[in-house]
Amino acid sequence: MSKPALNRRQSTSASFPALPRLALLGAVLMAGLLNTACAPLVIGGAMVGGAMVATDRRTSGSQVEDEGVEFKAAARVREHFGNNAHVNINSYNRLVLITGEVASEADRNKLESLVAGVENVRSVLNETAVLPTSSFSSRSNDVLIATKVKAQFVDAKDLLSNAFYVVVEREAVYLMGRVTEREAGRASELARGVSGVKKVVRAFEIISEEELARITPQAKK
Repeated sequence: MSKPALNRRQSTSASFPALPRLALLGAVLMAGLLNTACAPLVIGGAMVGGAMVATDRRTSGSQVEDEGVEFKAAARVREHFGNNAHVNINSYNRLVLITGEVASEADRNKLESLVAGVENVRSVLNETAVLPTSSFSSRSNDVLIATKVKAQFVDAKDLLSNAFYVVVEREAVYLMGRVTEREAGRASELARGVSGVKKVVRAFEIISEEELARITPQAKK
């Protein structure tokens, strides 16, 4: 494979509302399983991306920067750890979430240092654990949980599902996005209600309702 074997985003960049609910569950689960099968270095946590360029609340420049951060961080981790770590890196508006398993606390600290040193990284949330590498069945379960959480957001009439990224690692749900406090609370509530979820971690960038109104495209009359 030409890409770094780091699981940057196990995602489908699709408009979920256009898919029937059962088709969504099946398609994303299959995509997640295929992704986990192809990565020799680090395979892992489930990520269901909800943001398309047209509805992403980041600027186009920030989206490009996030892709660059993930790529460069993947290269650094591969160079240092080789096949001795299972790490997932997701960057949203230059906030980098790291999940997965490492062999020691020293490795965990080194990992954070490597990622924090990447150009354009604003802050790092290191959620890796000192544990044996997770199993394929565990990662498959994470993909399913991520899909069910995203489906809840699609069904919610008071949320824009494309505003959220959902990362799942060992049944812990990490929520990312530029959202209001109301949206953050509602999304967290929905995620906690999904079967199999052990905890929900908010990694949001909170914006005001006024800012949301400014960045939301207005429908043409």
